[in-house]
Amino acid sequence: MDTQLLKTFLEVNRTRHFGHAADNLNLSQSAVSARIRQLEDELGVALFTRDRNNIQLTVAGQKLLRHAESITTAWNQVRQEMAMGESGPELLSVGAVPSLWDIALQDWVHWVYEECPEVGLITEAHGAETLLRKLLEGSMDLGFLFDAPQLPELMVAETIPVSLIMVASEPDLTTEQALETGYVMVDWGTSFAISHARYFPDMATPRLRVGLGRMAKALLLARGGAAYLAEPMVSEQLSNGQLFRVSGAPVIERVAYGVYPLNCGRRGVIEKILSYFSS
Repeated sequence: MDTQLLKTFLEVNRTRHFGHAADNLNLSQSAVSARIRQLEDELGVALFTRDRNNIQLTVAGQKLLRHAESITTAWNQVRQEMAMGESGPELLSVGAVPSLWDIALQDWVHWVYEECPEVGLITEAHGAETLLRKLLEGSMDLGFLFDAPQLPELMVAETIPVSLIMVASEPDLTTEQALETGYVMVDWGTSFAISHARYFPDMATPRLRVGLGRMAKALLLARGGAAYLAEPMVSEQLSNGQLFRVSGAPVIERVAYGVYPLNCGRRGVIEKILSYFSS
């Protein structure tokens, strides 16, 4: 199968517009339509419904979507490795939930770059469900996430301890006041949600829930409020008085996990770069 057809399929799905997809791919709209028709002919199914101004995936299109992403990712990785030649670094596809890139993994990337010249990284940010799917499919070598999967096909290693603390834009707030004054609920994973519910069983439903710690931090700095954030990401703001620790609020400890396929042929390299977290 021509991978350009899959690339076109993915772009039409992303934009939900043949014209916009054509612009992004530097093609004519008729060329994009022709590629989609060719792909549908090869598979023998319709991939999109084409109601005016409402392009949607069919059930078959939804099934193809996850395979198309994996195939194009793997093919791009193959092309990069071939371009590097036999003496180039060994490329690893590494993914993490976005919040871990923000608070814990940047220094690790620097370390791998400096201390492991034989290793190249292709980094991605995804939700936990997508990371697990890519690891199980073999289109990703290593993933970092908060909740350890209980799957026999995957190896799990504890990597990064993360202390989550409640901070607020105003000083001297009690925990009860912080929860009532523009509190933002951050998604730090299932274990965090369970601990949070145990500590604050009677709190009102938060007005805002966000998936990224940096979004909550930006909101607190711009509009005020309170939230649980990772200690490293707010250390500067705590020092200069932009944010304040909420006295009496419990610290919620989390651990991030490095996850990789049990039968991965690159296990030795993966264990080497994970050694950073145990040193």
